[in-house]
Amino acid sequence: MVRFALLIAVAQVALAADFVRDVAPVLERGGCVGCHSANGVASGTRLKLPEEHGLTEAFGRSLQVLVNRQSPEKSLLLAKPTLRVAHAGGKRIEPGSTDEKVLREWVTYLATAPVMETKPETLVAGEPKRALRRLTHAQYNNTMRDLLGDSSRLADSFPPEDFIHGFRNQYPGQNASPMLSEAYSNAAEKLARQAFRTGDSRNLIPCKTTDLLCRDRFLKEFGRRAFRRPLTAAELLRYQNLFSSQKQFYAGAQIALEAMLQSPAFLLRVEHGADASQQGYEVASKLAYGLWNSTPDEALLNAAAKGQLATVAGVEKEARRLLASEKAQDAVREFLTDWLRLDRLNGTIRERRQYPQFTPELTVAMAEESRRLAEALIWQRGNFMELFSATYSYLNSDLAKLYGLTAPSAEYTRVDLPASTERAGILGHASILTATSKPAETSPTARGLFVREHFLCQEVPQPPPGVSTNLPPLSKEKPVTTRERLGIHLSSPSCASCHTLIDPIGFGLEKFDAIGARREKLHMTVPAERKSQDKDASFDLPLDTSGWVAGLVSTNGTSAPFSSPRELGRILAESAQCQECVVKQAFRYLMGRHETSADAAALARATQEFRASGFQFTELLVSLMKWTTYPPPPGQKEMSRN
Repeated sequence: MVRFALLIAVAQVALAADFVRDVAPVLERGGCVGCHSANGVASGTRLKLPEEHGLTEAFGRSLQVLVNRQSPEKSLLLAKPTLRVAHAGGKRIEPGSTDEKVLREWVTYLATAPVMETKPETLVAGEPKRALRRLTHAQYNNTMRDLLGDSSRLADSFPPEDFIHGFRNQYPGQNASPMLSEAYSNAAEKLARQAFRTGDSRNLIPCKTTDLLCRDRFLKEFGRRAFRRPLTAAELLRYQNLFSSQKQFYAGAQIALEAMLQSPAFLLRVEHGADASQQGYEVASKLAYGLWNSTPDEALLNAAAKGQLATVAGVEKEARRLLASEKAQDAVREFLTDWLRLDRLNGTIRERRQYPQFTPELTVAMAEESRRLAEALIWQRGNFMELFSATYSYLNSDLAKLYGLTAPSAEYTRVDLPASTERAGILGHASILTATSKPAETSPTARGLFVREHFLCQEVPQPPPGVSTNLPPLSKEKPVTTRERLGIHLSSPSCASCHTLIDPIGFGLEKFDAIGARREKLHMTVPAERKSQDKDASFDLPLDTSGWVAGLVSTNGTSAPFSSPRELGRILAESAQCQECVVKQAFRYLMGRHETSADAAALARATQEFRASGFQFTELLVSLMKWTTYPPPPGQKEMSRN
């Protein structure tokens, strides 16, 4: 009788709270998806809400791991969003509200339902992403260098590319505007004219005679290199007719070349196309533009033609060959510049009276320091996670002076960083500290956001509409530190839910000013209200540089406390989330898109091999090329979490 009554109660609860109809809207209204998505700031917790396939009934049942079956009212799924238990995201659901009643009913149902063994990640299956990717401006320049021997870098004058997900090569932002189409047309005309300016046939025309056989040979060979595959019969006929429309042989070759350079087959790259006969050439193009940022060479095209790229071993062999070339260094440098946003240093300004030593030459040195550290770790096959924890760097005399160190014997030589500097890794570099600051002061919020987004791959929700982001003005009557002024973020529930996740990270970097110089106190100047009568007021205020990374558990089980870049760098280097973020960032750059559920097995295998290699970045690139081309079988373990 008791068992029957229990079953009736469960049935009643199930009818009262349908997950898709009732509970999912509660989670959406509470803003839970923004933080608990795959790349949200709470992605490292046990609650990870799917974005691609929505909040399904099956996913709702998987939330049993957050339910206390003995005492349902104490379940984290109910207690955290109502703030009955400490929650970094703040109060998302008001206790006693209708939304809480719905969630409580669902928790009660989960507490009595049979245990579900299937993991949420396996509830849905994704299809591989299919993409049509435009050549980036850098790829266009490199392709012209390798295809025509032209180093004029015409694409540098094309309309600028937008950063999406931290990179300029993401295909969702690669639409060709009318201005870009016109730029392609003008560039093709210039390049074709330059290629045949003297009628010299040594580089492009593969034969000595100027007959139809030579015409066809030129079209086939150049077309294969330009389109990164053999021409189809229809394409060959089209270019034969265009070529023959000119009376002179070289004029025909020039107009055919100009047309090819404007063809979608040249400007766009197909991945996962429907034509199986072209798969090898698609793989060749993917390898070349991923690892060289340029077009395939003859050896790679031949490997595609012979079917040598149809296996994981074949892809690995060619990937290693490409990485041994100097061209790979240029491609990796492009990745580093985008990922670390070193472009932000270009044109950076600082308040001149406050930072008289800040010059354009200094910003160049800042970017070079960061590139040199990363490239040394990559090409010397070091532990790439030392990018965050290295107690050495590569300085010139200007940077050494900024850091309070003796100038090195030669520019950009390796210099050990004394413990007293409290610097280590990329977060101790002036490049990051400067790029995340304002013209006259630091920005703990921007610094914390940079760490979350770039090094933990976590997306922080945008501020609610209408919220003022201005801080209280400086006052000489009551001077306060930046940390104290940022306290306004914590006084508003709508702000605190996100700022408690990002501001404390920036607080731990406050020993370094807006150009990355170390300071013991905050020197603050309050401008005079009336220049003719008053004087500027200056204050030296003590700094509280205690910070933490909420949601990132340290080795002693606490919420990752730190008070300097050196301490934070060590935490990140040892963090599984940061290690996995490096994998994700490399994936996003190589694939030109965000990862999806269909990529989970490939990412997991690449992460596993990255760790097994001692975090060698070149091994990561090889792994990503292998497993994104030929995904491992289902059942690959999910990437581990802290």
